[in-house]
Amino acid sequence: MREIQFREALREAMSEEMRRDERVFLMGEEVAEYNGAYKVSQGMLDEFGPKRVIDTPIAELGFAGIGVGAAVNGLRPIIEFMTFNFSLVAIDQIINSAAKMLSMSAGQYGAPMVFRGPTGNAGQLGAQHSQNFENWYANTPGLKVVVPSNPYDAKGLLKASIRDEDPVIFMESELMYGDKGEVPEGEYLLPLGQAHIVKEGTDVTLISFGKMMKIALEAAEEMAKEGVSCEVIDLRTVRPIDYKTVLNSVKKTNRAVIVEEAWPLASISTDLAFNIQRHAFDYLDAPVLRVNSMDVSLSYAPTLIEATLPSVKRTIEAINKVTYRA
Repeated sequence: MREIQFREALREAMSEEMRRDERVFLMGEEVAEYNGAYKVSQGMLDEFGPKRVIDTPIAELGFAGIGVGAAVNGLRPIIEFMTFNFSLVAIDQIINSAAKMLSMSAGQYGAPMVFRGPTGNAGQLGAQHSQNFENWYANTPGLKVVVPSNPYDAKGLLKASIRDEDPVIFMESELMYGDKGEVPEGEYLLPLGQAHIVKEGTDVTLISFGKMMKIALEAAEEMAKEGVSCEVIDLRTVRPIDYKTVLNSVKKTNRAVIVEEAWPLASISTDLAFNIQRHAFDYLDAPVLRVNSMDVSLSYAPTLIEATLPSVKRTIEAINKVTYRA
């Protein structure tokens, strides 16, 4: 099977859907003439023209609002934020318009659309460009929140998101755009709300999503050398969350460690830990542990970035604690 980059998988997903459905269009900063800030939309302007691949001013509130209006009137917008840090400028349109449209209109109007772009840390970008907002958007009824971890999932999940009848927040990573992975040439979609057991195991369940899956998988490989078998689950979507897959795994392994890049308070891992103890308490042989970023704004210095973010070392320490090896 061929291997392509994460950015290429996203481009294929958008291009295939635009060929299939003339209502689909892409709008955002630098998506057209510059071929995308991260070259995700490279070549799309040439194929689809300026009416369907649309450059915007640096005005997230404005073009997000245009997207909501277009979605309500029957189109299928893909709104790209150069980073989800900038989506805060448009958050009123996302939460108070797109997410609530179906409910406030008693089902008469929906806003089927995708807001996509990179999230989280991407190196030395400073505190204002390094935040995670998956848990913010997942807190909102009416939205679906997707966080792929590899090119195969990125393509299948983005195609499903574009076709979905709800507004979807699709969160990527600048650090993953160049990652390569196997992606079939034929069309495929992956269902939203269905987690993937990436690696089966018996001793502890490791749960993660997005680029933190790299941390989880590397920690699992290291623990295997010590004779500890980790079952690794990629959530893929954090609203809705596939609790069934998570709980069935924990009932088998009797232990859980959650790896998430966001800050610890009111995070996705907070909700997972609550639901695991609520629905699988009698199966637990150890407390559920979380590996999050430290509760501080991310610094610019590489040493402080390393100390702040989740790591393989901290994940292994958590696994050793729940398996009473510490």
